[in-house]
Amino acid sequence: MHLAVVLVSPARAENIGAAARAMKTMGFTDLRIVDSVAHLEEGARRVAHGAGDVLDNITTYTTLADALADVQFTVATTARSRAKFHYYATPEELVPLLREKSEWLQTGALVFGREDSGLTNDELALADILTGVPMVADYPSLNLGQAVMVYCYQLATLIQNGAEPIAARDDNPLHALRMRAHALLDQLGVADDIKMADWLDQRIGVLGQRDTAMLHRLLHDIEKNSPT
Repeated sequence: MHLAVVLVSPARAENIGAAARAMKTMGFTDLRIVDSVAHLEEGARRVAHGAGDVLDNITTYTTLADALADVQFTVATTARSRAKFHYYATPEELVPLLREKSEWLQTGALVFGREDSGLTNDELALADILTGVPMVADYPSLNLGQAVMVYCYQLATLIQNGAEPIAARDDNPLHALRMRAHALLDQLGVADDIKMADWLDQRIGVLGQRDTAMLHRLLHDIEKNSPT
């Protein structure tokens, strides 16, 4: 699986440089920046120290949704506890999860939020899985460069082991499943059950290939036999 690192509205050039250096050290090359030009400042290249090629190949986007347009599986990082969202994986737990996904999905992204406020609820809702770094401190905090290093170090084996390439596919089975599930809620007249909709969104991200295929089959049968 090709893994991109996405930084949303980073404010400090030095943090971008540190992120690029962490990526280069661990073998990652695809850095995407949303709503920021801080990477153009001198501080980014000074701190990157040998990772200038990662900075040179940055792609920029207006919104997170644009940055994820070609991504089939999205992991979003957050340090805040929200009633609506739940952690499903620590960095360590992401490894087997993404290894399974890499057997049938080609592209993934690891999304990091703003230095001061992280990701918004709407941005977190774009993710398939949420993750956070367990910390002991009373006021836990990692700066952006440290956070990128933690995840790149943990996930490096996924790109260094040289997994067999999988056949290219234009569809996104998890996204399609999510859309079909929401359409069924609409059809049943329960789309306003926010708790149910949120549960679906959160659980679909942890499904393996076989479970995803079986649920597609079930929804197909329901759609085929439902009155129009």
